[in-house]
Amino acid sequence: MALTKSNMMELGTPAPDFTLPDTVSGKPVSLNDLKSDVATVVTFICNHCPFVHHVNAKLVEVANHFQEKGVQFIAISSNNVETHPQDAPHLMTEVAKQEGYSFPYLYDASQDVAKTYGAECTPDFFVFDGSLKCAYRGRFDDTRPNMGQATGKDLTVALDDLIAGRQTTEAQYPSMGCGIKWKN
Repeated sequence: MALTKSNMMELGTPAPDFTLPDTVSGKPVSLNDLKSDVATVVTFICNHCPFVHHVNAKLVEVANHFQEKGVQFIAISSNNVETHPQDAPHLMTEVAKQEGYSFPYLYDASQDVAKTYGAECTPDFFVFDGSLKCAYRGRFDDTRPNMGQATGKDLTVALDDLIAGRQTTEAQYPSMGCGIKWKN
């Protein structure tokens, strides 16, 4: 596990569109199918990463809370399953059920979506406003495995600001986690 920091997408950048298979429903879905007029959270995660394991339960809690307010959550795994078979789509389906994901868990086999978003690590969070412009990018909170309990504070503050019509805070920090397992 090598610690990798996320890239910081320029605020105001339009969300790149995509169509990917949802490992939960078994159907292809696009960003335009899923987007919310309130806010859309796109997060890059995977099955095996200890940083994702650290936030999983709280992520589900935060997603459930904000989905009631009209926010859409979308999780994407872009890892190379040839080198990391534990991240394969059929296992993503199992993890989504075990963790109680109330959001789609998409598989980016080509890794094109991760590259377009500039995702570098898991977990990596991108929040888009109702016009699909980047309003927040970076970390879930300031905790790490074995360094405090996940709170989701940074993501929650950004979503509360968007819902209230306030500009999100300028103090945004990169996420840190396992690097995406790129194909050669």
